[in-house]
Amino acid sequence: MVVWLVSPSQVITQMGKENMKIPKGERPDDDVPAITRDFHVELDTTAVYYAMIDSAQVRINHEDWPRAEQWLRKALAADPDNAANSLVLSNLATIQRFQGKSEEALKNYTFALDLTPNAVTLLLNRAALLLELGRTQQAVSDYERVAALDANDVESRYSLGMIAVEQGDYERAKLMFDEIERNNPKSALASEGRGFMCKAQGDFEHAVEHLSVVIKAKRDAHLLGNRADCYLALKRLNNAADDIREALRLTPEDAYLYVLRAKLNKLRYNYADMQKDIELAVQYGLDRDLVNGMLENLSK
Repeated sequence: MVVWLVSPSQVITQMGKENMKIPKGERPDDDVPAITRDFHVELDTTAVYYAMIDSAQVRINHEDWPRAEQWLRKALAADPDNAANSLVLSNLATIQRFQGKSEEALKNYTFALDLTPNAVTLLLNRAALLLELGRTQQAVSDYERVAALDANDVESRYSLGMIAVEQGDYERAKLMFDEIERNNPKSALASEGRGFMCKAQGDFEHAVEHLSVVIKAKRDAHLLGNRADCYLALKRLNNAADDIREALRLTPEDAYLYVLRAKLNKLRYNYADMQKDIELAVQYGLDRDLVNGMLENLSK
């Protein structure tokens, strides 16, 4: 499964100035104001409607998702025709995602888009959720709509490229990553996408080159793990060991990294350490048969 990289942000505080992007599998960052680039609304904060939104914000600050959801529902019921309801519905959907209520969240993102059909952030959030639900083609439709609405949007093109990589459509993937580089030459996502594409094609040397460009600017455990996997394929074991060590320092509970270290230990004939890493990978959530299969397929 492709891992999508997006920026974390909070859910609600002010409405109408910048961008709210909800990361897959992450919660809001309390230090970042929750604002959305797609909605521009002048607020009368003395109204009951906005008092209810303020109450929701208090609960969000405490990560009390059920009560935050209740307050947002009350706000919608109190003023069903309010111009800010698209944003409220979007935030409601996000809170539902944090609670694992994926289908409800999907409905509310869709209701919000019925009110503001060209809201780029909403389309991106719904697309990410559709991917979580395995509805890839519907997600592609949302990402393509964003790409059509915003010629400079990086996230939609990166996601479309990564989906194409997963589907083995490397020509389309290359087109998406080329568009990113052409329209946003400072974005590292073009190099990142090409790194994953080269890895998927078995071109590990070029995968390492592209991933290294990104890692130089951003020490990310997921990227380090993928580069380590390429190093293992190239039998550059010391390089792989360095990346695995650094990635584990950053995310010590990532099961996949223990699989990589088990591969490294197998290639080094350290079978006792390999078995310990297998147990750790299982402890952190991977199926034992899957782990054993990954190691059996490791070429010597």
